[in-house]
Amino acid sequence: MRRVLMTASTLAMGVGAAHAGGIERSSQSVGILFEEGRYAELNFGAFSPDVSGTVAGGAVASGDMALGYGTLSLGYKQAINDKLDVALIFDQPIGAKLDYKSAYAPYPLNGSDATISSNAVTALLRYKLPNSFSVIGGLRALSTEGDVSLFNGGYTMTSSKETDFGYVLGVAWEKPEIAARVSLTYNSAITHNFDATEMGALATTFETEVPQSVNLEFQTGIAANTLLFGSVRWVDWTSFDISPQVYVGSFGSPLVEYTNDVVTYNLGVGRKFNETWSGAVILGYERSTGDTTGNLGPTDGFKSVALAATYTRDNIKVTGGLRYVDIGDATTNPPVSGYFSGNSGWGAGLRVGVTF
Repeated sequence: MRRVLMTASTLAMGVGAAHAGGIERSSQSVGILFEEGRYAELNFGAFSPDVSGTVAGGAVASGDMALGYGTLSLGYKQAINDKLDVALIFDQPIGAKLDYKSAYAPYPLNGSDATISSNAVTALLRYKLPNSFSVIGGLRALSTEGDVSLFNGGYTMTSSKETDFGYVLGVAWEKPEIAARVSLTYNSAITHNFDATEMGALATTFETEVPQSVNLEFQTGIAANTLLFGSVRWVDWTSFDISPQVYVGSFGSPLVEYTNDVVTYNLGVGRKFNETWSGAVILGYERSTGDTTGNLGPTDGFKSVALAATYTRDNIKVTGGLRYVDIGDATTNPPVSGYFSGNSGWGAGLRVGVTF
């Protein structure tokens, strides 16, 4: 049954820009801690969005401004003894990659582009308590950097690459006889103090908080060889903004900000067909708030459906999946009030796991 569950987290890699806040690329799952014995995994993901909008009542189009991208993550888990498990995870938790260079010339952001990239290493411990409970704790190191060019180079900013630290705390309960497990984890905020170069020459500084989050992950057997699983994830995106000094002084508002926290839901059913093959169907949902969004992330909520299959042979399991995402309509903030609708994306994920 654990093999079926692994199909769910693979698909999370493919959601990309349709995830919380528009820049989240990792669900920060602690599921690897519950693998048996010594275990390692390698994950590849890709997401291809189609996001476009208009201004002037539809007269001027932005073109497809969201670029496709790939992600990579690694994980290793080992049992120290019958009470203590440890895991080490590398992932790329936040990111953005957009380009308005396909916009028609009258579109106000024609010629604009921006990127955000990150890498994180998380070390986790799980200590087993009586009565099927366990406690989880860990440390996370996060490195982040970004750059932006707006209005055909009328405004530019490049940040330094900063590495800072946060922590993870959680609790879990499981009942293996019915493949039941519930885990609740808290991921602390991580604050970066960036040095920036604005307009090609002006040295400035700004602070950005990568927000705190809470993950609820669950699973239970509902019939022979059939598993119900899912997750609820809350992210404090109202604490996140990017406010370079020159940009704020020129336009009177942050470069990027969010007016609502975000809750993301996933629910799936997995089925083990035989000793070799299992599969899953996963539904995803993030509520559309109806509030305006930033022009560097013009999405508002999503709905998704994913299919995944796992092939198991001896101590190796390979999981692949595809996900379709219906991206929510959005109206962007001034100074460019665009309307983005009818957008979608396709994601794919591949995971190779080895028990040894």
